[in-house]
Amino acid sequence: MTTHRSPIFQLSDEYIIASAGFSPMGATALGIPGSEHLLDDFSIAHATKVANYTRDVIARAQAMSPIDDVDRIAKGVLVDRLQSSLLLFESEEALFRFNPFGNPITSIRSIFTLMNSATAEDIANITARLNGIGAAFESWKSTLDAMYAKGKTAARRQALVIADQAEVHGKGGYAEMAREFDPTGKYPELHKAAANAQKESLSIAAWMRDVHAPRSVEVDGVGVEAYAPWAKHFTGSDLDLRATYEWGVQDLQQINDRMYKAAEKLGLKGKSLKEVADYCEDAELHRIDGAENLLKKLLEFTEAAVAKLDGVYFDIDPRIKFCDAKLAPEGSAAAPYYMPPSEDLSRPGTTWYPTLGHDRFNFWHIASTWYHEAVPGHHLQCATATIESDRLSRFQRTEAWISGYGEGWALYAERFMDELGAFDDPAIELGYLSGQALRAARIVIDIGMHCGYEDFDGKVWNATSGYELLVNRALLAPDFAQSEIERYLGWPGQAISYKVGERKWMKVREDTKVRLGSSFDIKAWHNYALKIGPMGLDMFEFEMAAFQ
Repeated sequence: MTTHRSPIFQLSDEYIIASAGFSPMGATALGIPGSEHLLDDFSIAHATKVANYTRDVIARAQAMSPIDDVDRIAKGVLVDRLQSSLLLFESEEALFRFNPFGNPITSIRSIFTLMNSATAEDIANITARLNGIGAAFESWKSTLDAMYAKGKTAARRQALVIADQAEVHGKGGYAEMAREFDPTGKYPELHKAAANAQKESLSIAAWMRDVHAPRSVEVDGVGVEAYAPWAKHFTGSDLDLRATYEWGVQDLQQINDRMYKAAEKLGLKGKSLKEVADYCEDAELHRIDGAENLLKKLLEFTEAAVAKLDGVYFDIDPRIKFCDAKLAPEGSAAAPYYMPPSEDLSRPGTTWYPTLGHDRFNFWHIASTWYHEAVPGHHLQCATATIESDRLSRFQRTEAWISGYGEGWALYAERFMDELGAFDDPAIELGYLSGQALRAARIVIDIGMHCGYEDFDGKVWNATSGYELLVNRALLAPDFAQSEIERYLGWPGQAISYKVGERKWMKVREDTKVRLGSSFDIKAWHNYALKIGPMGLDMFEFEMAAFQ
């Protein structure tokens, strides 16, 4: 007797179970028990095993006949995503490129934030994982060595950034984590393992800085040939890169024009956008002192958003109305982020805020970000997919994240809140617009730097001109702007997915309004669009044409 609605759903379930076997860290993220004491293997040999299995799953899926439209979409998403990932493996792009967000050092540190620590068995799992960090690092180093032997390395800048991250973990980061898990010192082996993890972190930091960085390429941009498949992977769309770049330039200008109008509302007419940002950051009105007060504010803010939106613009399931807020571990990148709930919802969806060592915050630029990360953004989107077990395969619910669809929705969520008047306060409006400007600037800088386009001064975009654009026209703080540049240069094509995705979401909504006229129901449209699950942007536009 089958327990799945179709062979395609059964294959999707098999793939997730197999993936959990290949990736103990992925299993922890999904809430699948049994391998909490293990870390991933980052060697080429292991990646090859995964790729071989992926090819087998693709072939089996392609041979299956969908039983209905739900099945057809599940098959399409599974095949598309696995083929995209396989292409990056076969080109070896996925083996030698890394960035501040996507690298084993950061992934290993982050997985501990999702682990339970209530029992002695939990502590034993954490201890074992800490003791396995050295072997995990060695497996990754073996891959980078092999890629270097073939003449393939990421940019030197990325190696130095990762070295800095590892150094933060090595100079007290893991010891502090162990104290959080065991403040009374009841488990000495845990603290010993943390000390060992710090030693391994400092070791790989030194290796990155002294061995891998000097042999890495100096050129930051990857070139059009390498950039295009990454851009398609992150958006699920075939893009005209030059046209997308030109659209980004125009969009940034329109956003900046509105920013100047918002500045006038604050009595800052004639000031530069940088001066306006400094004014907002120093203002007392939206000031928050202390990280704990910030977390309290974020939780209350999300709760208020749920109360305002539920039943009017969305139908929010009671099981996912809560979204947690926590401080990101030291050594994280500068941008806030979100982690979805576990499959069984025992771990709630969680937003993470990196303090970067600060203890004073200003909510003028945080408000729109939390609509993006929590509700109606990533949390509503990801948690909705998690509970849609009747409509979405296990692969769709847990592994089919596509940045264009996901980040596009989150940016659309900010825009929707703007349409509802959530940013009437001119300082909060400027915060929202600075976020919009950031995403438009990402289009310009990411494509410009990687594809070698000329900047506004007639020179080729580079880290310096990109940094200046982020500070002066997107109002980013200098440390955040520097982190962003490092992120773009090490993660080609990902940064453009936000605005490209938002543009597609808006187009689909407006096309639907024209098609349905007075019968268009925004709440029904939102619910349908979220429950259809993640997919590439071109596929999303096609499937949403069925909404009635």
